[in-house]
Amino acid sequence: MEFLSRLILSTLAVLITCLLLPGVHVDNVLTALLVAGVLAILNAVIKPILVLLTLPVTFLTFGFFLLIINALLVLFTSRIVPGFKIDGFWQAFFFGIVLALIQSLFIGSNSPRKE
Repeated sequence: MEFLSRLILSTLAVLITCLLLPGVHVDNVLTALLVAGVLAILNAVIKPILVLLTLPVTFLTFGFFLLIINALLVLFTSRIVPGFKIDGFWQAFFFGIVLALIQSLFIGSNSPRKE
């Protein structure tokens, strides 16, 4: 149940981010749901491998390279999901940043409180 609620909140975050940023296009809500799901899978499976392989570069750039990895995963998602278009690398870069900020607002406020 928690995964489903996070997926719905991530879908809303994708839709809001597409409205805020020029150069990012999503055809409909189903496409946004697919984008949220594909990004979740890529972040869970591929991102840890990429982070491990690029650890020296990430260390030398003080973590900035993680934003590059995130942008590359967003670009890869745009190639996989039909109806999701990113105009270029910088749009993907800022899409990843804004999406993370919006998700932290949504999901951070939705997490159960431990008392």
